[in-house]
Amino acid sequence: MTVRVRLAPSPTGTLHIGTARTAVFNWLYARHEGGQFILRIEDTDEERSKPEFTENILTGLKWLGMEWDEGPFFQSQRLDLYRQAIQTLLDKGLAYRAYDTPEELDAMRETQKAKNQAPRYDNRHRDLTPDQQAVYEAEGRTAVIRFKIDDSRTITWHDLVRGPVTWQASDLGGDMVVARASSASTIGQPLYNLAVVVDDIEMAITHVIRGEDHIANTAKQILLYEALGAAVPEFAHTPLILNQTGQKLSKRDGVTSISDFQKMGFVAPALVNYMTLLGWSAPDAAEQFTLAEAAQQFSFDRVNKAGAKFDWDKLDWLNSQYLHAMEPAALLDLTLPYLQAADYAIDPDADRRWLLPLVGMLAPSLTRLTDVVEQSRFFFTETVDFADDAKAQVQLDGVAAVLEGILAGLNDPAPATLDDLKALVNDVTKAQGVKKGLVMKSMRAALMGALQGPDLMESWLILRQREFDVSRLKAALALV
Repeated sequence: MTVRVRLAPSPTGTLHIGTARTAVFNWLYARHEGGQFILRIEDTDEERSKPEFTENILTGLKWLGMEWDEGPFFQSQRLDLYRQAIQTLLDKGLAYRAYDTPEELDAMRETQKAKNQAPRYDNRHRDLTPDQQAVYEAEGRTAVIRFKIDDSRTITWHDLVRGPVTWQASDLGGDMVVARASSASTIGQPLYNLAVVVDDIEMAITHVIRGEDHIANTAKQILLYEALGAAVPEFAHTPLILNQTGQKLSKRDGVTSISDFQKMGFVAPALVNYMTLLGWSAPDAAEQFTLAEAAQQFSFDRVNKAGAKFDWDKLDWLNSQYLHAMEPAALLDLTLPYLQAADYAIDPDADRRWLLPLVGMLAPSLTRLTDVVEQSRFFFTETVDFADDAKAQVQLDGVAAVLEGILAGLNDPAPATLDDLKALVNDVTKAQGVKKGLVMKSMRAALMGALQGPDLMESWLILRQREFDVSRLKAALALV
């Protein structure tokens, strides 16, 4: 058997981290088993489905590195298949048209509420005669099509994550609506549970991997698979992603779409690595790995049943590890959009000679790509504001002579390498008869306007390439 899994997002919003984590587990299992990963867009909700959301989903999956083998398929283009399946259920006597009005359904629910009963459809139109249907049709009522559910049935399956699962059909809310806005001769808009089952049958899906919030749907869908005479796939219900208080993660917790994580400065390998850890652990307890490495070890016996708490600190740490290990050229390509968005004047080609060493120098201090904006700020301005401790440093006795000596040494021959600048510092230190620490601290204060910052000598070389060092030294001397 060839393993075939699917991701079936609804384009009623952007690609959220919960859907993306489901995509990760599907992709990992397909790759581990040498199977196929199918993408299906469930866009039957005409009012809420938007093309821009579909594009966001496709772009997000590609950015994360989860290319699909087949698709994307769109449910909106497959409505005839669903209507044929519904007609089959009608022909078999397994479904029927129900003509209840909204007011009648509300009254039914109010009666149940008054009796402290769980809300459910009482199947009142299950056995309508043709004459009764004709009366309702003559009144101008539209029907829904309901699938018959035998309340005495016990539904069981072996879940790849949770083991044996048992569900009582009496807890499914009565006969299930599978299509809306129908008449005696037409079938209206097919609904989710029916469309999902038809798609999974037609696409030969062998394993359905999704969040545990779909367990009740699974019980309903198993009944539909059986009614349509199809094999029931295997199911794996993965744990929900929780906030730090143990509640289901929501936008109130600062959770965002995958595209927003990208804007926040997370890189795809780190984010997909972290999502893999949300509910699964590697046999070797590794925490940092590629998708391909995780796929080699992936299995459902290491997927937790309990919810996975989202930890921003852990994600930040993982992201920093990827940034610290990145080659300067690759890191520059990723940081350029953030620098340009900050309105820094950059010529990506002409300025590459000093931008490469800049991002290489800053890499060990980056947690997110966005950090580069603030940490590189003073490399984009010819002058700097001097902090009080920096002013005090350049005003110490003997510092003016040190800075003047450095300025003099910057003329001829002009230092152009790191070794040249180090030699100049040594020369001035000896000529002035001062400690090297005084020279270095004073140079930091003069060039950076602060006593803390990135590596002094590497920063100085970049400022030299930008022709900013002389003006900053002169500005520091003006404070004396």
